[in-house]
Amino acid sequence: MAEAERIIGTPDNPEAEGTDEGGSTAADAAVNAGKGKRKVLVLLSVAVVAYLLDLVTKMIVVAKLEHQPPIDIIGDWLQFRAIRNAGAAFGFGEAFTVIFTIIAAGVIVVIVRLARKLYSLPWAIALGLLLGGALGNLTDRLFRAPGVFEGAVVDFIAPKHFAVFNLADSAIVCGGILIVILSFKGLDPDGTVHKD
Repeated sequence: MAEAERIIGTPDNPEAEGTDEGGSTAADAAVNAGKGKRKVLVLLSVAVVAYLLDLVTKMIVVAKLEHQPPIDIIGDWLQFRAIRNAGAAFGFGEAFTVIFTIIAAGVIVVIVRLARKLYSLPWAIALGLLLGGALGNLTDRLFRAPGVFEGAVVDFIAPKHFAVFNLADSAIVCGGILIVILSFKGLDPDGTVHKD
């Protein structure tokens, strides 16, 4: 029995072979690594879906709606109206398109770095939405006229008395709201819960 405890290790004996100081075994580490990979897969799946939906809708809008009159969806309360937005939300900052491009690229880098210690499903969904949205608008900034890093984002969802936006913007806002909720609940990206 003593020999078995030495090989397997117990929480009471952190010095035992196969455990670390906290009593975790190599098997625990392997299980956590597997969970982490699954959460990263969720993040990437959400990001790909958000990105593709944004890309496809923008292609349709440019092909069918640009230079056409707006389409009423719910009277004049909600319309589809194609515009090119060189600035940020609400059309502010049109002179800073390059800066918005750099910010979007920075957000993507931060999300990729966070993914390495991701063990929370809600965080994976939130970060996936942010990543997909940031990639969607970054694609416009890089590849649409007037040129690289200065491209105007295609916006088309136009609620009455509100800014015109796109699905990438929606994904970013939803991801941001989810992150705020998770932060208020004390849930960290690594799956731990803290109470302040």
